[in-house]
Amino acid sequence: MLATASWGFAGCGPAERLDGPVGAHGDAVVDGEAGDDGDERSAGGEASFASREITRGLQSPARLVLGPDGFLWLTERVAKRVVRVRPDDGQLTTAVTIEEAFQSGGQDGVLGLALHPDLLQGEGRDHVYVSFTYDVDPGPAVDRRTKIRRYTYDPATETLGSPLDIITGLPGSDDHNSARILFGPDRKLYYTIGDQGNNQFGRKCLSIRAQELPTAAEVAAQDWSKYQGKVLRLNLDGSIPHDNPRIDGTRSHIYSYGHRNPQGLTFGRGDKLYANEHGPKSDDELNRILPGKNYGWPHVTGYQDDQAYTYDNWSASSPTPCEALEWNDYEAPPSVPQQEESAWSHPDFREPLLTFYTVDDDHDFRTSVCGEEFNWICWPTIAPSSLHYYPAGRGVPGWGNSLLITSLKRGSVFRVKLSANGKSVVGEPVRHFHTSNRYRDLAIGPDRRTFYVITDPAGSTSGLTDLGTTVLDNPGAILEFKYTGSH
Repeated sequence: MLATASWGFAGCGPAERLDGPVGAHGDAVVDGEAGDDGDERSAGGEASFASREITRGLQSPARLVLGPDGFLWLTERVAKRVVRVRPDDGQLTTAVTIEEAFQSGGQDGVLGLALHPDLLQGEGRDHVYVSFTYDVDPGPAVDRRTKIRRYTYDPATETLGSPLDIITGLPGSDDHNSARILFGPDRKLYYTIGDQGNNQFGRKCLSIRAQELPTAAEVAAQDWSKYQGKVLRLNLDGSIPHDNPRIDGTRSHIYSYGHRNPQGLTFGRGDKLYANEHGPKSDDELNRILPGKNYGWPHVTGYQDDQAYTYDNWSASSPTPCEALEWNDYEAPPSVPQQEESAWSHPDFREPLLTFYTVDDDHDFRTSVCGEEFNWICWPTIAPSSLHYYPAGRGVPGWGNSLLITSLKRGSVFRVKLSANGKSVVGEPVRHFHTSNRYRDLAIGPDRRTFYVITDPAGSTSGLTDLGTTVLDNPGAILEFKYTGSH
C-alpha cells in the first residue's frame, strides 16, 4: 500500500512484460526535441520509481490535468465539482461546484475537463472546458443529456465563473459516456461519446447507434442524438469546423465513428490522433483516429477475425420481444439475431493498431481462476480508462515516443511503444505501477519523470495476485510515481 511518505515501490522495479498479442497531459503534446530519440539507450522495463499517496477521499475523480499553475486539476464525478490539488502537500481547493449536473450512481455526473492552452498566459483566454450530464425532463422521469461548458478562471479567487454552454443536448447515459475532452494542436476541441451502454444489462433493449450518421436536416435542427459512439471535433464556441469530414454526404461535429466506449484520447508526434476503447469481453482497442473513418462497432470488435465475438442484437429480438428476455452475458437466446464479424463490410473501416487481447473463438469466458464473483476480472481485457503520449527526449530512458494507458481492471499503467512514424506499435506492452487499485487517469509532470495517477474510490480490480479483489490500496486518491534513475 502506498504511504504518504516516499518509499521504494515494490513492483516498480523491472516492469512486468505481458504474454499478450501485439497487433499527458490533457492537451496536445508538442515535441520539444523533434526527432530526438536519445532516451532509447536503456531497455524498456528497467525503470525504477519511488511512490507516495498525495491525498485520498476524492469522490470518483474522473479526469486529471496538470495546470500551468503547478496544480493538479480534476473533476469529481459524484461530488459534481472541479477541484485543484497542490501536489506537494495535497491541499485541495474547489474551483466550482456544478449543482445542475445529474448524478445517479452510475457513470454520469461531472466528467470531462480540458484547460485552454493559453490559461494563465496573460492572453485573456483563461478558459476551462467541462462536460457533465444533466436531466432535461422536468418531471420525475430522467432524460439524460450531456453538455460542454466553458468557464473563466479567476486566479485572485481561485474559482471558475462566467459559465457559457458551448453545446448542449449531446447524448447522455448512466453508462459508456466516454467524455474525454482534448485540445488539439489545431486549437479545436475533440470529444468522445460512447455507445451509452446500449444492448447490454439494463439497457439491453436499446439499439447501438454507433454506425448511425445524422442527416443535414438533423444537424440544422441541432439534433445530436446520432452522436453516440463517435469522436467529435468542435470549434471552441461549439460550432462545426468547416474542414470537418463530410461523412455520408453530411458535415457535422463527427470526426470518426463506430466506437464503443473510447475513454482515452491523445495526440502524438506529427499531430497523429490516438484513442483507446473498451471491448466487450476481449479486444480492448488502441486506434489511430483518422477523419471520417469507421472503427466497426458493434459489427466488429478488435480485428475483423471472427474470433470470440458475434454481434448479438438484443434490441431486434423476434418473435420474442427484447423486453421479455432475461439478460445473459454469455449466450443470446435464439430470438436474438447474431452476426459474425466477416458478414459486415465498410469501405472506411479501420482495424486497431493493437488489442488487449485477441483470443481464439473457443475461448471460455465462463470459467476462470478468478472464481464466480470476479470472473469478469479474468476476461482478456484491461478496461483502458485514459491515454497519454510520452514524447522522445528527456525523461525516463526507453520511454520516448510511447503511449501510456491507465487500466481499471489491472491496477497498472501499460506502456505501448510506437514506431518512428507512429503508424504501428513496436514489441509488446509493458506494465508499470502495479497496485491493487482502479486507475482512472494520469498526468505527466513537466520534468517527464513524475507521473500522477487518480484512482476510483470503490470497485473490483485484479489486485496484486491478479485474481480479483474489492479491497483497494488507495481508494479515491492521487498517487505520485517519480523516476529515481539517471538519464
